[in-house]
Amino acid sequence: MVECVMKTFLAPMEDITDTVFRQVLCDIGRPDIFFTEFMNVDGFCSEGRDAVIHRLKFVDKERPIIIQLWGNTPENYAETVKYLVENVKPDGIDINMGCSVKDVLKTGGGGALIKQKDLVKEIIEVVRGNIGDIPLSVKTRLGYNSVDYDWIEYLLSFNLAMLTIHGRLVKEGYNVSCRWDDIGKCVDIKNSISPTTLLIGNGDIFSKEQGEEYVGKYNLDGYMVGRGILQNPWIFSDKNNVSKEERISVLKKHVKLYLDTWGGEKHFYTQRKYIKAYINGFDGAVKLRNELMLMGAEDILAF
Repeated sequence: MVECVMKTFLAPMEDITDTVFRQVLCDIGRPDIFFTEFMNVDGFCSEGRDAVIHRLKFVDKERPIIIQLWGNTPENYAETVKYLVENVKPDGIDINMGCSVKDVLKTGGGGALIKQKDLVKEIIEVVRGNIGDIPLSVKTRLGYNSVDYDWIEYLLSFNLAMLTIHGRLVKEGYNVSCRWDDIGKCVDIKNSISPTTLLIGNGDIFSKEQGEEYVGKYNLDGYMVGRGILQNPWIFSDKNNVSKEERISVLKKHVKLYLDTWGGEKHFYTQRKYIKAYINGFDGAVKLRNELMLMGAEDILAF
């Protein structure tokens, strides 16, 4: 992680924060550091590697970029990290220990690791043993069924380069408001156990001003934006008002990048979320958005 008073991050979000969207953000307002979509190490080390390896795709303008991994098999973490170090050379590697998606939890990965400290230790040690000088970080939640400061202490005992805390419990998904006061209490724990670890707050941030306010209020090292990026893709910029013309222009840039990058790999319907993100905030936006949602990629470029 690059040393700075405060850092901004874009959260790893499946089927959202891919290289196309990140490249667009590089032009309209980017965070200090990007994360990739999270990649399953067990899938990567199987015959299904081709189905997950696209998550590693990025271009140099997206650096610094951290690759996030998930899974529960230490040997597969080792094999994956060796590949990343030799072939991808990311600016950081992050382990997901907080995902609340049921299909992930069923495998014992993501937030389920909160209940498996011995396995967590094994995973961290095997990653660290193969990572070289690439920084190692973890993204987690405040606990599984209740706020668990012992869990936060445990992670900090590994002297990680960075710890990102999403201010909800695993069992809650996104059904309650983020507990920023509890994230703030983790700062004192960090300062006593591992003061060099960057502590980043995540959850319900929908503006740059809000993120900066939380960093100051809770004495954090930075903030991470997740779902808020789809409400306002310009969230990391200093723009408060974005014209209709610019929004359409950025959508076209996105579509062109989509065609150049993915071709037939991703169906165009997966891009509709970005149409919703870019085309809003002006008179007639709903009508225009509905029209664009019915168009194909080439039609949008010719619009």
